Amino acid sequence: MKTLAAIILMSVLTGFIAKKPVYKQDFEEKDVLEQFRFTQPDKWILSEGKTGSALEFTGISEYQPPFRSPHTIGLISDMQFGSFILEADVLQTGKEYGHRDMCFIFGFQDPSNFYYSHVASKMDDNAHQIMIVNNAPRKKISTYTTQGVEWGDKVWHKVRIERDIRRGSIKVFYDGTLVEEANDKTFGKGFIGFGSFDDSGKIDNVKIWSDDGVKAKLEVFEGKE
Repeated sequence: MKTLAAIILMSVLTGFIAKKPVYKQDFEEKDVLEQFRFTQPDKWILSEGKTGSALEFTGISEYQPPFRSPHTIGLISDMQFGSFILEADVLQTGKEYGHRDMCFIFGFQDPSNFYYSHVASKMDDNAHQIMIVNNAPRKKISTYTTQGVEWGDKVWHKVRIERDIRRGSIKVFYDGTLVEEANDKTFGKGFIGFGSFDDSGKIDNVKIWSDDGVKAKLEVFEGKE
């Protein structure tokens, strides 16, 4: 397990420091789903995780976004983040194909304005890219990507995202390797979450470090009953 000192050291090496741990979620509390808002709540459950329980989305949602963008989204609903470091253990549970994905949403303003990282098996203009939804169908803003990732079968992976709103820097790491990078200053503070276009997966052991996280209330999507 990384210590705070190790996190700070890695941040120095990658050009970004966020020293304050502000959010931690291991999905062990029974009411944890009340902290989230979902595009389709019945697609989200608590299930077996890497350690204890995990947040799982079980398939594509029926939700139709205003512009072409992920259908399945679950957002932390009570806090916004500007510059941040996010780490999470993730397990992709779908079948293997080129666009086999998990999405990591950030800078979320509303359903028509946000960023997301699409992490997928193979890269093309619409897959394995950092994307922006800005009152228009999603558009890639990546300045660097790899050719894709190997999800494997029943294999947990560590995803780390660094965002520095002052520089506009966005970096996505997969099991310690930089896989996507972009630079954009369109959106400031926003909500953070997880999801997919067409697939299923699990999220566990979420940690966020930020020096400018603020309490907020997400006014869109639905809670879990």
